[in-house]
Amino acid sequence: MAQLSITPAAANQIRQVLDERGYGLGLRVSVKPSGCSGYSYVLDFADEAAANDVSFEEHGVQVFVAPDALDMLDGSEVDYVSEGLNRFFRFNNPNVKDECGCGESFSV
Repeated sequence: MAQLSITPAAANQIRQVLDERGYGLGLRVSVKPSGCSGYSYVLDFADEAAANDVSFEEHGVQVFVAPDALDMLDGSEVDYVSEGLNRFFRFNNPNVKDECGCGESFSV
């Protein structure tokens, strides 16, 4: 069974964004072919669960992943970090073999 963990910082951010938005079940994470290294993460709101979604719940929030992205995301940790003026979700993904210089894409 695939595993995905959510840090308290990521859970707080997901909860805050959903509260501001006023609706939604959680965060939807997928991957798409993109960038110079092969794939990039795609984040969206999950307003409903698709029949084939796999749901991960931790710290009171849910993250939904499409089955075709599970192998690439298995064992990943979703975190939310602040670096200077930038704030963003970071994926600590043990499956990544290489990343592009700007950090926008990865290969597995």
